[in-house]
Amino acid sequence: MAELPGKNGGPVVWARVGGGFETEGERHGPADLDMPPPGDDWKPLQVGGRLVGWTDATPSPALARQALEAGERLARERRSHLLGRLGHKLRSAVLSLQESSRQAAFGRPELLENLFEQAQEVGRRAAALEAAALDPKDSARAVVIAALLNTAAPAADNQVPAEAVVRAPEPVLFEALQRAYEWMGGAGAKLRGEHVGAWWRIEVVQSPDPQPLAAHELGEPLVRLLVDQHCEGWLDAQPGCAVLWLPAA
Repeated sequence: MAELPGKNGGPVVWARVGGGFETEGERHGPADLDMPPPGDDWKPLQVGGRLVGWTDATPSPALARQALEAGERLARERRSHLLGRLGHKLRSAVLSLQESSRQAAFGRPELLENLFEQAQEVGRRAAALEAAALDPKDSARAVVIAALLNTAAPAADNQVPAEAVVRAPEPVLFEALQRAYEWMGGAGAKLRGEHVGAWWRIEVVQSPDPQPLAAHELGEPLVRLLVDQHCEGWLDAQPGCAVLWLPAA
């Protein structure tokens, strides 16, 4: 796992990972010059005009480059780990379906009732793996969130303002919203939106009767990848609530 600069007694550095920042054991976001981490007098680290971190020391090109490289390594490693976990879950589901099919064909017809649900599970896990492996080809553009939510979260209590427009690749944004909705229990989840500076803060509150996910990886890890890395936003996961910070258009 990549180490962050400053771990061995040097200056404290928040390195940018996706659309947020991390230091040892802590996270902060979104990536915004007007939203520094809490506490000390943090100075921004930039590379080519892009905010790549914060430090409590005197900023320097070398420190900025270290923060950039550490953040990029962490992002790659976490994506690779998630792909491995989702691949494992998919293989397990396929093996289970194959075994049930074999037994049903050779004397246990009662197992036929489970085959459809098992096939559905294979499909869900395959779709999650595809989403995590996605390398977006669509460029970011202005997207009206409310329009996407009609399909991505059809049974939600949706109170996101009609004027909420963010800048993101539309297919990835749709996937992120749909996954966040499912993670928060599906039907009955509450959606709220607030314009904060250069961001739209989209809050997804857990359904009163949440439907469990088939695997942990389909929730926070997958949503974080889609929001942080592909939408240049930041996921703030809280108990019973997912907050998506998305760049305003």
